[in-house]
Amino acid sequence: QVRLVESGGGLVQPGGSLRLSCAATGSFSIIYVMGWYRQAPGNQRELVATVSTGANTNYADSVKGRFTISGDIAKNTVFLQMNSLKAEDTAVYYCTVNAKRSPWLLADNYWGQGTQVTVSS
Repeated sequence: QVRLVESGGGLVQPGGSLRLSCAATGSFSIIYVMGWYRQAPGNQRELVATVSTGANTNYADSVKGRFTISGDIAKNTVFLQMNSLKAEDTAVYYCTVNAKRSPWLLADNYWGQGTQVTVSS
């Protein structure tokens, strides 16, 4: 079974910081991308940041300069350092992995259950 477990969410004041962690377990042939999405009430789930096996990173414009994604894909771990948090960052943050479980299969997307991040005074 594939399982992605997020941690590190919580309540912080505007301008504060949080560090999210994600650990993926399961048998993967290859992992191409790990990253983070978020979903606020009434909104679509949106990209926050991703990192690929080629060490490429991608960030939503709204978090550039404030968030940093890092991790070790080979170890099935990924982190999101969130600084200078704003109220609009409030959302459930989901870890995701794009991977093949077998070499003869197409890559698929897997999701964690999410961790709540609330930025409020």
